[in-house]
Amino acid sequence: MFARIKKSGAYQYVQIVHNQRLEGRVRQRVVATLGRLDDLKQSGQLDGLVESLSKFSDHLTVLNALRADQITPSSTTHVGPPLVFQRLWEELGLPRILQRLLAGRKFEFSLERVVFITVLHRLFSPGSDRAAERWCRKYALGNIEELDLQHFYRTMGWLGEPLEQQPSQSSLAPRLRKDLIEEALFERRRDLFSSLRLVFLDTTSIYFEGRGGESIGQRGYSKDHRPDLPQMIVAVVLDDEGKPICCELLPGNTADIKTLIPVVDRLRQRFGILDVCLVADRGMISKGTITELSARGIRYILGARLRNVKEIRETVLSRAGSYRVVHGPRTKSKDPSPLKVKQVLVEERRYIVCHNQEQARKDGADREAILAKLREQLKQGSTTLVGNKGYRKFLSASVKNAFQVDEAKVKADARFDGKWVLQTDTDLSTEEVALRYKDLLLVEDTFRTMKSLLETRPLYHKCDDTIRGHVFCSFLALVLQRELQSRLESRGWQVEWARLCDDLDELQELTLTVGSKKFLLRTPPLGHASQAIQAAGVTLGPAVRLI
Repeated sequence: MFARIKKSGAYQYVQIVHNQRLEGRVRQRVVATLGRLDDLKQSGQLDGLVESLSKFSDHLTVLNALRADQITPSSTTHVGPPLVFQRLWEELGLPRILQRLLAGRKFEFSLERVVFITVLHRLFSPGSDRAAERWCRKYALGNIEELDLQHFYRTMGWLGEPLEQQPSQSSLAPRLRKDLIEEALFERRRDLFSSLRLVFLDTTSIYFEGRGGESIGQRGYSKDHRPDLPQMIVAVVLDDEGKPICCELLPGNTADIKTLIPVVDRLRQRFGILDVCLVADRGMISKGTITELSARGIRYILGARLRNVKEIRETVLSRAGSYRVVHGPRTKSKDPSPLKVKQVLVEERRYIVCHNQEQARKDGADREAILAKLREQLKQGSTTLVGNKGYRKFLSASVKNAFQVDEAKVKADARFDGKWVLQTDTDLSTEEVALRYKDLLLVEDTFRTMKSLLETRPLYHKCDDTIRGHVFCSFLALVLQRELQSRLESRGWQVEWARLCDDLDELQELTLTVGSKKFLLRTPPLGHASQAIQAAGVTLGPAVRLI
């Protein structure tokens, strides 16, 4: 319904018109003719009519009050993050999963709300549980006034609590309550035709600035370059679509190679998987690992160490043979620098040599930059660069104990430019093996995201149970993030995650008091916020509403 001007001779008349669809066509029906426009303006009746009608419009009430400076703002609430991720949380079935696991337990607070708040905090402002308890007060998270810090600690302890009457494994943590959540999530998305034939495994470490729990905090090889502090190891398993399946939380002195076999064994037991092909990076391969994988009937595609394994360095890379070009689903046939692969058999061992010309050029340019700086320093008689590992590998000492660039070492290093080698026992084609390992390189973005989500320091917890629960919430944050990213990608939208979070956080509701009435005024979605809202399948509702 709208107002329009209807000309009749020398005069203009104001009419109220209603659009309606009849027999497939839109027709206009005149509801009323209010009179001549000039008469209505001169008498002031038009202004009076508009003012009278505005009393029934929340939007105009707020706008008129703003013009008259009659508004009293009382509070501001962030609504974007809860709006999007609450829908994903529900569609993944997490409230029902937690409700089922809580059967028989009587908490006097909403444990499900605490878990969701902690997960949302990991996505938007990673930090401690103490920080999460304060952070959540600014967000539209329902009735959370009764929650305090002790409820967060109790929830973390419940998530990381070992299950009773469950045998523990010496190399892994005992089964925890969080394992039941992971298994329930996997079961919900599994159907008769789904399988877990291909999994990606990677690990990261988290160091503690405190005591590091009762036993989980141990000193070991630190990927954060903090060997002086206790740490824990987090192993994360993804499927071939990059979706998180589960995580294992291990003491900080656990080596990656020792992690691999027990995690895969438990993976098969937990998820009822009969056939697994494991894809892992260079840091997890050893002869003992390969032997144990084969003994368990687990197929593998493992990255090999080019420089450190004599058989690869001297035999595999020296074998003649022509390369074949690989075009995967994400690459174009006219790619100027396609991936090239060839197969090399050494007795019963199968290797796939991969080569990328663009990477080879980059490796060569990086080496030349290092050599140029090294030669310049040597001309000045400087020996300080000898302690640098990147420079030392190109040096040799003369009889007078003077250092010089060893051209033979430079030539030997050039053999590795743009190359990597895979070892596999699968019956997949050479091209398919290379593509599957290349997928591991693509999902490294997920692991980098996971690393940022796991920036949960400082950890104030003193018990292993609460530490495990705290870190598991970071894993759930990764689950939600990957779910949203998958929905965005299915619509062809490529968004920067940090910008998306900022844009969602800018979506706010203001509580305004106009006379005796209270209104909620919502800000418009900016940037990527609209895409996230659409991908999650939620609606914003009116920008202004009376409460």
